[in-house]
Amino acid sequence: MNYTRIVCFDLEMCCWNDGRKPRIGEIIEIGVAELDLKKGEVIRRAQYYVKPDVHEVSAFCSELTGIKPDIIAQNGKPLALVLKALEQKFGGRNKVFAAWGYDNMILKSECDAKELRMPFNEYLNVQTLFRLQPNMDNKRCGQRAAMEIVGLEWEGRQHSGFVDAFNLARLVNVMFQEKS
Repeated sequence: MNYTRIVCFDLEMCCWNDGRKPRIGEIIEIGVAELDLKKGEVIRRAQYYVKPDVHEVSAFCSELTGIKPDIIAQNGKPLALVLKALEQKFGGRNKVFAAWGYDNMILKSECDAKELRMPFNEYLNVQTLFRLQPNMDNKRCGQRAAMEIVGLEWEGRQHSGFVDAFNLARLVNVMFQEKS
């Protein structure tokens, strides 16, 4: 296991605001940013579009994420192929993966439903780690607010998996730097 690298990821899913249940559907994007803890920098990034089997990309979802149905039609791949590429490019079984919150559970649920293997073994919930810091008093906050607390400015469009994963890696970098 390589504990000097953390692979930060973020999922975007089909979503609706029209009262349907569930409000969240299949994964349509996986953004990834690999952080080298020794160098203190993001060394690799990737963006994978996933073609959903059942759900559609709604107008609400496109507005929220910037992902339009034609992007998925042109660039989307089945989840099985995306997970294989992710594991090959980022060494899934040999690296620690991290996300803000419970993206691991969302991914596991979809993997189970589609009879796919999770692309990693080790997972860190950065939201929980952030809340454990002194002076946080177990306060809940979003990733963007957490970045503001540590003095980082958000870069790019929020709710883009590619952008959110990169910003998460920047936050993790600050959290794991030695305090002098």
